[in-house]
Amino acid sequence: MQIIDFMIDQNLRELTEHRTMVLPIACYETVINQNVNGYIPLHWHDEFQFVLVINGEADFQINEEKVTVQEGEGLFINSSCLHSAEDKNDSGCAYICLNIAPGFVLPQELYAIYVKPYTEATNIPYIKLIHAEGWGFNILDSIRKIHQLIKETPSCYQIDISFHLNLIWKNLMMHGIQLEFEQAEMMKSQRMKHMLDWIHVHYAEKILLDDIANAGQLSRSECCRYFKRILKTTPLNYVTHYRIQKSLILLKQPESNITDVAYSVGFNSTSYYIERFRKTMDTTPLVYKKLHMS
Repeated sequence: MQIIDFMIDQNLRELTEHRTMVLPIACYETVINQNVNGYIPLHWHDEFQFVLVINGEADFQINEEKVTVQEGEGLFINSSCLHSAEDKNDSGCAYICLNIAPGFVLPQELYAIYVKPYTEATNIPYIKLIHAEGWGFNILDSIRKIHQLIKETPSCYQIDISFHLNLIWKNLMMHGIQLEFEQAEMMKSQRMKHMLDWIHVHYAEKILLDDIANAGQLSRSECCRYFKRILKTTPLNYVTHYRIQKSLILLKQPESNITDVAYSVGFNSTSYYIERFRKTMDTTPLVYKKLHMS
């Protein structure tokens, strides 16, 4: 199942339904460049996410770190971590995505001992899964098998899925990472989410740097450092980029016109919108509209 455009709420929490039949998991294939944005935008969710790249390669960003994942490799992305993905080298990257509610990984009696500490650890935003390593091979193999079970739904397949989830978690723990818990890191993540939340609510309005900094309870300079460190851009450049991405959906509507779209997403000049759109998308809004209306 290709998810072309998953919904994201105002604080980037992904709203795509993460359930398969009666199980609190989702397992599906996705092709990055088929997303409405051309990439998987920054978002987060309570579920753990396991990724297995089955074609091409991609750059994943998790919190402030970036990692390249090639065909046959994968990732574990921890609960509540900001993450996004972009196709690398126009490779047509496709991957299997397995999202799991933390409470479903192990029986309730074992959750507090073996799972909850990982959701609270601040030193594990992600773990790269390498096929050549035994524990990594086992996890990637179980992801494939869960994906196959969900597609074929054989008798008692839910029990088999539960078995493979147990196996995945056991192998993840065998990697032997020492868990760390730093309050400062948790606060940094929350402040970043608050600033992005504010932008995504108010993007169509006039936005000043002070507004964004206030949303994160930071000074202007510290706000800029957060964006530079985590998103590799400035706060106001992020606002511009986000406005352009929101305009893509409006441009696909038959009755829309360039000027109305520009003002509705927060630009105060049609010419400035066209200029920034061309720099970001390597085309003009009109050409983009015609291309996606044909």
